[in-house]
Amino acid sequence: MSNVELKVLLIDDDRATNLYNKYTLDKMGCCKQINIAENGQEAIDYLTSADADGNHPQPDLIFLDVNMPVMDGWEFLEVYETLPDEQKGENIVIMLTTSVNQDDFQKAESDPHISQFRSKPLTPNMLREIIDEYLASK
Repeated sequence: MSNVELKVLLIDDDRATNLYNKYTLDKMGCCKQINIAENGQEAIDYLTSADADGNHPQPDLIFLDVNMPVMDGWEFLEVYETLPDEQKGENIVIMLTTSVNQDDFQKAESDPHISQFRSKPLTPNMLREIIDEYLASK
């Protein structure tokens, strides 16, 4: 798995979850960059930022929580959908949540930007499956 070098964005308001997910990603050795946003607005600010050359971050993989203050996962997706392609890149969005609300699951299933709806926590096996399915060519 170390031959994959992903840029990952974790979007979750729970710091312990972010630390655990970052630890899991680091342990798997598949990331060249991991960024954390504690709500959807921080994530949008990050995605629309640019370096000195005008390049946007364009993470390969986004793990998105549903329930967050300021801007939740659904509100994030509404704004994300309006971003130009150079700010979105070709992101794989995984909704990673503790929500057991069937409405959330059905909404995620119908959203074209969500590749999968998964339950927390992020596990090495889950990460392997996601990489194998979506990012093996990276």
